[in-house]
Amino acid sequence: MTPCLTKRLHKGQINKPKKLFLLFSYQKLMRFFILIFFSFQFISLQFTLANKQPKNGMWIGRLSLNSSTDLPFRIVISKGEQHPVLQIRNGEEKINLIFKHSSADTLVYVFPEFDSDLYIVFKSKESFSGYWHNKNRKGKYTIALNGRFCKNDLFECGPNKAITKNSLAKKWRTEFSPSSDDLFPAIGLFNQTNTSVVGTFLTETGDFRFLDGNFYTDKLYLSCFDGSHAFLFTADLINDTLKGEFYSGNHYKTDWLAVADESYELTDPNKLTYVVNDKKIAFTFNDLNLKSFHYPNETFENKVTIIQIMGSWCPNCMDETRYFMDLYKKYGAQGLKIILIGYESGDNEQEYIEKLKKLQGRYSIPFTMLVGGAANKNTASDDFSMLNEIISFPTSIFIDKQGNINAVHTGFNGPSTGEYYTEYMIETEKRIQKLLKN
Repeated sequence: MTPCLTKRLHKGQINKPKKLFLLFSYQKLMRFFILIFFSFQFISLQFTLANKQPKNGMWIGRLSLNSSTDLPFRIVISKGEQHPVLQIRNGEEKINLIFKHSSADTLVYVFPEFDSDLYIVFKSKESFSGYWHNKNRKGKYTIALNGRFCKNDLFECGPNKAITKNSLAKKWRTEFSPSSDDLFPAIGLFNQTNTSVVGTFLTETGDFRFLDGNFYTDKLYLSCFDGSHAFLFTADLINDTLKGEFYSGNHYKTDWLAVADESYELTDPNKLTYVVNDKKIAFTFNDLNLKSFHYPNETFENKVTIIQIMGSWCPNCMDETRYFMDLYKKYGAQGLKIILIGYESGDNEQEYIEKLKKLQGRYSIPFTMLVGGAANKNTASDDFSMLNEIISFPTSIFIDKQGNINAVHTGFNGPSTGEYYTEYMIETEKRIQKLLKN
């Protein structure tokens, strides 16, 4: 409606029927333009979303550890009903992320076992950006990431990426932080197929999870990203020695050396932590309902008991918990008892309880769960003063029917360690069977 016509309407210079007709026509015209506008916006939005719908298949995500170092990991993306479905892969390990919510164009996914999130924005059908937020570490621990649709090797290392002239030995005697006070020994376990390598590092306190990567002529690259840890290993093969660097997230870096050695073994994990006095094990902690729990008690009299000292933030502890669940199903009816004592990340007991309740619900854990306190090995050592020290989460104490400590096992070597994991399961079942008979 023109300004001149508007003035004439207000001044009454147009008769009433004609005025009503013009107003009606004006309103219809405005509604038409509004409809066209929003239809255009909707079509534009749908086009934008369709244009950003990620391709289905294998992607490579990259965590930016510093200005020059990225940690790559495999991520499979498939189409969901309302949002893309994401699965992280570390060798044989598959982690199905859980969609949490979206805000504008940002999609938030959570890891099923650990208190950490991925924030992702799809820039196109073949790329995304975002960051990882690990809530188990103090402060706002975040690492920027990006990703793209890619079916190539996990580590793309230039023109020689499809060539390998050397073969890696399967077992390596390894030292992290060599020639320093922080030195700790390990065993490198690798399995190579052409340029692809999977494996892990076995230490006296547990393994380094499912590692995946590549070996190009004389360069080794391995990584793992599971929501709790972000591990990156690089190394050069110089004569018969691997010499490289190890990154844990963006907060830790050290050197490592390894020499092929099929006969090398670590200290027996049943000998690292041991009883230092003759008093029987006893402790008092709150359960998940803040009720005081004392051990020993009538419920555990004449029972074979495993005390699991652990934390829900610890991947090796999760592997051990799954194994103990299987043990309990098999031997619980015969008298096996398990007490899980969680040392948790967080600021107070209520936060510890919330994390342990999540763990309980996730696995439907049927055995006793108690709150140990903050995730601190010195705290755990003070709580179990009958032992020399607690040097690892997890640590498991095996108690016979008379209430005596039969064995203490430090750390846990999970499924990624192959035959070491199998041997531990065989050894543990024999121990449980023997204790149940006595």
